[in-house]
Amino acid sequence: MRLAADVSQSRSAPQAGDGPPKLRARAAPSAFSLREAGEHPVLALLAGGREKLGQRRLEVGVPVETPEDAEAGLAEALSRTGAGTVFDLSDAPVLSNARRCRMASIALWQRATYRGADFTFTPPPRPPVGGVPSVAVLGMGKRMGKTALTGHAARVWRDSGLSPVVVAMGRGGPSEPQVLGRGSELTPRVLLDWVARGRHAASDYVEGALFAGVPTVGTWRAGGGLAGATCFDDYRRALERALELAPGLLVLESSGCAVPPARTDAGLLVVGAETSPADLFGYFGLYRTLLADLIVLTKCEHDADRQHLAALETIVRETPSPPEVIRTVFRPRPLDGVAGKRVWFATTADPRYGPVLRQHLEDAHGAEVTGLSHALADRDRLRVDLDTQAARGAEVLAVELKAAAVDVVTQCATERDVEVVYVENRPVAPDGAAVDAPFLALSESALTRYRA
Repeated sequence: MRLAADVSQSRSAPQAGDGPPKLRARAAPSAFSLREAGEHPVLALLAGGREKLGQRRLEVGVPVETPEDAEAGLAEALSRTGAGTVFDLSDAPVLSNARRCRMASIALWQRATYRGADFTFTPPPRPPVGGVPSVAVLGMGKRMGKTALTGHAARVWRDSGLSPVVVAMGRGGPSEPQVLGRGSELTPRVLLDWVARGRHAASDYVEGALFAGVPTVGTWRAGGGLAGATCFDDYRRALERALELAPGLLVLESSGCAVPPARTDAGLLVVGAETSPADLFGYFGLYRTLLADLIVLTKCEHDADRQHLAALETIVRETPSPPEVIRTVFRPRPLDGVAGKRVWFATTADPRYGPVLRQHLEDAHGAEVTGLSHALADRDRLRVDLDTQAARGAEVLAVELKAAAVDVVTQCATERDVEVVYVENRPVAPDGAAVDAPFLALSESALTRYRA
């Protein structure tokens, strides 16, 4: 079935009753034209421009509805009719380009194509996983904490007895799907050996296995569309490998803004505190929001803009299907003890977070922090930082398992014969409290939908 949406402009209205001759002459027989083109329109939504019609009844060949909220009306109409295509016959000023992208997001969320005069948006391919309950971890971009949150959630689900398996997709993922166990075998020496053999040793699936202690499968992708479709990937084979591990819960971690090409039972969206409301609610940010049952705002430090965070939360509450929203911060947790040791720490975090990271390592873990580098993703700058007195005077080189953690920092520690300790970023509430409950509720939603 097809849904003709937004015939709000006079030029799009197929018939305009007893209107002036010029209005009738400009009228376009939309539903009738669609039928002649082989389509099967079932409904029209009037999104605005009613003043052009006066008191005349709009007749376009299908029932016409005028919802108070065009976006909510479209979501409800698609759900009710099962239409597979939305034809956008509107134009500015009734629908701005940003609003049209939001309408398109709603259509894609309902797995319908969204078409207009010179554009077509098709739902990204997301076939059902099948055979096991599943959760997707989506993101609004890079460096927002998706991998850290995936690892934390997987550990929470593991401890609750769900036996999760994580599939991690990345631009730096392995050329063939790679399976890792619970991470105990991932020593610095093993990871350096991987680097020597040309293997990326700090990929997301490696981080997940090491810190979460659950099986992971790594895979690659290239490119990404506005709604998160990949240009190329090896995801189908990665899913096959993951299902061979007999997971109790399949966790699909996205890459950047890309969306895992598989339909899951529940979704989690990671949103950095610096994300603009326009990105979250405009264009195709809304599509990702609609796929989520839980939104985790990250990096909500004490100096974050409270009005900005409140605006993000308000925007989420105004979506057609609002998910739960929680605020979090990340705190470093060394994998090995660093109490009483001189520690130099390399991170991908922005320098403005340096003081709180240093304080946490000292107060919570007893480290004597000699220095920090925020250049973990910049190998040239990182090597300069490693040559400073702060780094050379350290007993421990602590590092997140990302970017140049192995080929530069771990290699440097080996050459200097000092200890290297990998550091996990753990999410907690801004007041330091645990945030396990929302993740447990998310897995319960996935299990309930899977069993339905």
